[in-house]
This record gives sequence, structure tokens and C-alpha cells, in this order.
Amino acid sequence: ADCFLHQEEDSEEEPKLKYERLSNGVTEILQNDAASCMTVHDKFLALGTHFGKVFLLDIQGNVTQKFEISSVKINQISLDESGEHVGICSEDGKVQVFGLYTREGFHENFDCPVKVVALHPQFTRSNYKQFVTGGNKLLLYERNWLNRWKTSVLHEGEGTITNIQWRANLIAWANNVGVKIYDISTKQRITNVLRDNVSLRPDMYPCSLCWKDNTTLIVGWGTSIKICVVKERNPTEMRDLPSRYVEIMSAFETEFFISGLAPLADQLVTLFFVKENSDQMDEEFRARPRLDIIQPLPESCEEISSDALTVRYFQDNECRDYRLEHAEGESLFYIISPKDIVVAKERDQDDHIDWLLEKKKYEEALMAAEISFKNIKRHDVQKIGMAYINHLVEKGDYDSAARKCQKVLGKNMELWENEVYRFKTIGQLKAISQYLPRGDLRLRPAIYEMILHEFLKTDYEGFATLIREWPGELYNNMAIVQAVTDHLKRDPTNSTLLTTLAELYTYDQRYDRALEIYLRLRHKDVYQLIHKHNLFSSIEDKIVLLMDFDKEVKIMVEELADRPELLHVYLHKLFKRDHHKGQKYHERQIGLYAEYDRPNLLPFLRDSTHCPLEKALEICQQRNFVEETVFLLSRMGNCRRALQMIMEELEDVDKAIEFAKEQDDAELWEDLISYSIDKPPFITGLLNNIGTHVDPILLIHRIKEGMEIPNLRDSLVKILQDYNLQILLREGCKKILVADSLSLLQKMHRTQMRGVRVDEENICESCHATILPSDMAKPFSVVVFHCRHMFHKECLPSSGTIPGVQFCNICSAKRRGPGSGILEMKK
Repeated sequence: ADCFLHQEEDSEEEPKLKYERLSNGVTEILQNDAASCMTVHDKFLALGTHFGKVFLLDIQGNVTQKFEISSVKINQISLDESGEHVGICSEDGKVQVFGLYTREGFHENFDCPVKVVALHPQFTRSNYKQFVTGGNKLLLYERNWLNRWKTSVLHEGEGTITNIQWRANLIAWANNVGVKIYDISTKQRITNVLRDNVSLRPDMYPCSLCWKDNTTLIVGWGTSIKICVVKERNPTEMRDLPSRYVEIMSAFETEFFISGLAPLADQLVTLFFVKENSDQMDEEFRARPRLDIIQPLPESCEEISSDALTVRYFQDNECRDYRLEHAEGESLFYIISPKDIVVAKERDQDDHIDWLLEKKKYEEALMAAEISFKNIKRHDVQKIGMAYINHLVEKGDYDSAARKCQKVLGKNMELWENEVYRFKTIGQLKAISQYLPRGDLRLRPAIYEMILHEFLKTDYEGFATLIREWPGELYNNMAIVQAVTDHLKRDPTNSTLLTTLAELYTYDQRYDRALEIYLRLRHKDVYQLIHKHNLFSSIEDKIVLLMDFDKEVKIMVEELADRPELLHVYLHKLFKRDHHKGQKYHERQIGLYAEYDRPNLLPFLRDSTHCPLEKALEICQQRNFVEETVFLLSRMGNCRRALQMIMEELEDVDKAIEFAKEQDDAELWEDLISYSIDKPPFITGLLNNIGTHVDPILLIHRIKEGMEIPNLRDSLVKILQDYNLQILLREGCKKILVADSLSLLQKMHRTQMRGVRVDEENICESCHATILPSDMAKPFSVVVFHCRHMFHKECLPSSGTIPGVQFCNICSAKRRGPGSGILEMKK
């Protein structure tokens, strides 16, 4: 902020206005003289002094013209809208109205001070050349048809007129009593707004008047502000009243004394005079004028901003010494004091960015600059971005700083390289690595290699990530391969480095070396490498290793379709690992097993739940695979045919008996006995094994007399031993059962012999009343069952079918079914 603007340095609220002194010629004028009034035009300024001079100034404060009007104070200067005519009045009664380019006009000396003068806004264009002056009277001057000046008294008798503001056809003026408005078109006075605080001297605390538009007048007097709107009266209400009337839209009190007012959109700019003895202000701020922006409300106002201004010699000034003028075309506000003139203007986007940078709000500043890059003049988006990056680096937020580089540095490769070297200097190459350019625009290969070497020293995982993410053409591939190889000499089993080396070999089209590493690591990307570069000829001796990869079976089956032996090995290993993964190929595997690996066919048929049995049976029958055919027949439910094949083609009684035992079917045993009855070796086998499944008598009765049976005696002895063993087992089981039953009976008896506690907390399960009566002196009967349910005797239903035997109603109901207990109790 400028030296004359006092605000709290750590304030988080951005100021609304910026200030600068009007210097150049003004500085020289005010060294020897003092400003008494000033009027603002779009193109120039007119300054009056206490020594009776009027200066025309450009916007920068340079003097363009000087008029010696009087030897005493200039009270008022008025310009018409065109800026071609000026009206001047002074404390010694002089009034001059003349053209700035002609000097012709009205020149008059009065015998009393003239405080104010106001030209008709269209004075230059008007034929009547009207203007008004204010002293003790409000006088209207106009030229008649003879080109002579005619004077009319519009108002008098209410003290000195201190302010006049002319807008369109309305003249507003202030005197000791209040504010009046005169309609020049109808020649009617339409309002009288009384002064609120009559105790203040009007010469010390003059009225401030300001037209916001052609019908809205803002009145400030003392500490009071009123916003008045001139409205057209309804013709039906006219009678003898003026055609217009004034409605006060807003009226409120302020904290300090008003020295000037100006509109700013729907808000007000107010210049306040602060008295030295005001308790509300700190000592440091006393007597400095304040420029506030306020939002008027119907009966109060809201402060938007407030600035205390250290104008020169503010300690010597009174309320009447300050004035506030504004330029209608743009938001420029001039604070006039005797020895200083300050210009306030709305802050633009550059000022907004300045403030954000001052408060170190770099991200917001960058965003504001990007949005308004066409409108900002003093700032550059990239420079703001660089300042933001520097700030983040100083703060230690290296990742955010690196991320911002993408946005800020854009396509400027020189800036990118500078930033990379800076991040290297502070040891933060890792932070910037993931944001480096890697598209059409790229840095020198040495930059990328420097970062890769840095990662390789400290972070193998990060190095691997960069190799995967960065296109290989960014750096010298062979140099990086050599660097990785050197590191692997120190750590030859590091899987991260090996995988990364394989990726580098792949990019360099050295697929055999990449494949060797992938297979050694059992890496999932081996499939992609084999398939993409047709490396199947390189893996015939390594096909089993592929079982360690979790990839799509379909790809391998399609690739190995022309190599059935390899396909069988692959599918067999896959089946061993997961019976379901290659289920859609189980039908094909039947033929492959039959052709290349019969020993594993039967285990495959046993374990697979997805191979078609009919197809398998057909293949096995064609190739006369008896064991596999027997298994398939039994699986399909044709057990008799399977048993027949075992007995006729295999002639293996033990296998036939084992098969019958597995099926546990009486008809199968009958078939087996019938087939074996004329074959002594079969009878021997049956006698040795049948005892535990079928009654041996059935077999013995059917043996023909005189048939020679090998080892018959041993077989019969074994049958008797098996029978005795069964009898012993039954007797042992019976003893155990009796002992267990007796033990449990004793336990139940002990449990039922225990006492049951009955107290006032127990209730009758029928009537739900307390089981014990309140009067224990009276006789009462309670029935307690072993199941712990309790009833009043009178609440129990009558005895059941067995006289004298009573059952628990609840437990009986549970055994009989839902609702039966309720029915029982109702009986």
C-alpha cells in the first residue's frame, strides 16, 4: 500500500480501492498555496485555491491553464457536461462564468460572499445559458432574447446556501434548514428534506450532495445519510401539488462526520472526518480521514471496506476542509484537502494479483492470471507460476512444486532443464521425474539418464516404474542396460532389477535374453512376450515352466495346436494344478492321454468331472483299454457289464471282489457267485473275502459235491474265525452300551433328586402370578416339576389318563405340538 494508506498488515481482507497522490504540478501549487475546491471532468480537472487562483490540470496533475480570479479563497468551480464553460465564485463576491476557449461570458462582483455556483449541465448547448449562485439567496441567471442577463430569486430567508448540485432539470441545494429540490422545467420546488442534527454548525459541518442518477439524490450531513428518489406524482393526486415528489428510500446514521459522498454502482463511497477525541479509534488513527465503501440498507448500512488516509497535515484539518469528487465516466475518486489531493480508484486484476502475491496466495494468483490473461498488463502468467514453484520449493513441498512445473513450464524446454538441475541440487530429482515431458516435446536424453541413474542408486522400485512409464526413445537404452547389469553383479537375485532388465532387452529386441529372465523369474509377462514375438520354438524344453504362469489357457492351446505332444504336457500339468481351469479341453485330453500317456488316463478319468463319458468309452473300447472301460461302465451305471469284463477279460477274482465291495450291490454279488461256481480258484477267493458282505452259506450250498477246491479247509477256518470275531464285537458293543446306559441313568437320578429353589421371583406358568402368596400364614399348594416349571395346584388341569400322575403342561404341549398346551389348560 502507499505510504498514506494505513491498514492492518496481516489483514486477510483485500482492499477495494488503491490510492496515489496527485503530483506533478499539484505538488508545486500546494507548497505555496492551499486547495479550497476542485471539480472533475472526464478530460481534465479544475482546482481552486485559497489565494484566488484556478488551475486546469490534466489527469496526471500537470497544469495546462491558470486563471487569476481573486486574491481570496475560491469557493466553488462548476463545469458543464461538455467541459467548455466554467463557473467560478469566490469569498469576495466575485462570480465569473465564461468559455474556456472564448473567455466571454458573465463577470460580476457582489457585495457579499458567494459560496456556490452551478452551471446548467447543457450550458454550452442551451440558448438561455442558465446558472445559479448561492450566498444568502439562491439566484437563477439566464440570458433573455436581447442577450442580457436576467436574474430570478428561487429561494431565500433560510441562511447561507452551502451546496448546489444541478442534474438535468433538477437543482438541489442545502441551507441552514435542510435540502431543497427545484424543478426548473415546471418552476416548482418539490421537496424539503430537513437537517437531522441541528446542533452542528452548518459552516463547520457542511452538507454533502451527490446525484447518483437523474432522479436519485444522496444527502450527507453530519453523521446522517439519506437517499432520496424523485418520483412522478399520479395525475389524479395532483390538485395544487407539484407534479413530482420525493421518497426517502434509505436513511441511516454513520459513526463519523461526512465530508463527501460519491456513488459506486449500488454502493456508496463516503469520506469521513474523524474527530481527535473519538473514543472508537486507536491513538494512531486519530484525525485521519477515512474513505469507506458502504452498502446502504433501508435503515442502516453495511461496511464493505474502510481505509484511513494519512494526507499531509491532516492534524490541522476540519470536516469542512475535505471534499470528495468523482469522475462519472470511470470509478475515480478524488480526496481533496488543503495541502494534499489523493486519487482513489477501483483495484483491477493486476492489483488483485499483487495482493494475492503479497499474501503468498500463489495458487489463487496463478488462477486469477490464467482467467484474466488478456486483461492483465503488469503480470505474466509464467512468472507468477515460477514464483509459485519457488515458494513451494522454499516451503519443502517438492511434490507439489514438481506437479506445478507441468502447468507452468509448458513447452519451454530451457526452463524445464533449469528446474531439473535445481531439483538435482536440492536432492529432489525423484519428485520431478514423474512430471517430465515425454511426448513430442522432450528434453535431452542426458536429463532422463541422469534421473534414471539417481533412482538406480537409491530406489529400484522407482527405477522400474520409470522404465515402464517412459518411452524407450527418451534415453540411451544400452547405457541403462549396462548400468543395470553392473548393479546386478552386486545383487544378482534382485527380481526388480531382473524384471527391469528384461523390459530393457525387450525394447532393444533382444527377446531371447528377455525370455530367459522371465522364465527364470516365472514372470507373468512371459506369455505376452512369447505370443507377441512368436517365440514358441525357443520354449520346447521349457514348456513345464509355463505352468507357473496364471494366464489365459486359450492362447497357449491355440499356439500349441500343431504340437500335440507339447499340448498334452501343457494340459496335463494344468490339470494337475487345477482340475477345472482347462475343463473345456478335457474331451481333447482323452485322446491325448490315450495317444501319449496311457498310465495317466485312468487317474484323469477318475479326477475329471467335465470329460464326456460316452466319448471316453468310445475311445477306450476302440483301443481295447479294459481297466479304463470297466471304470467308465461303472461310472455310467452299467456295473454288471463292468463286472463281466473283469471276470471274462481280466480273469482277476480279487479285482472282481473289490469291485463288488465298492458297489455294495446284492445282485452284483449274486452274479459274481454264479460266474465263480464252476471255477475253483474263484470259489477260493470268494470264500476268503465274502464273509463280511454276504452270508457264506449261500455260496457253500451252491458248491457241487465232489468239486475240488484249493485250500478249502483254510477258507472254512477263516469263515469261522470271521464269524467268531463278529460275535465278539457284538458282545463288546453290548457291554459298552449297557454300561453307558447305567451311568446316564444314575446321573439323571442324581439330578432329579436335587432340591428346587422356590422364592418370590418365581411365577406360576399358568396364571403368571407370583408362585408364593403375599400372606405366607395362609395354607397354599405349589407343584414343581423336574423340568423346573412351577404351577399353583389349583391352576393345573385335572390328572390325565393315569390317576394320580400329573405332567408338566408346557413340556407336554411341546411334545404334542403348537397350541395344545393352551387347549389343555382350557379344559
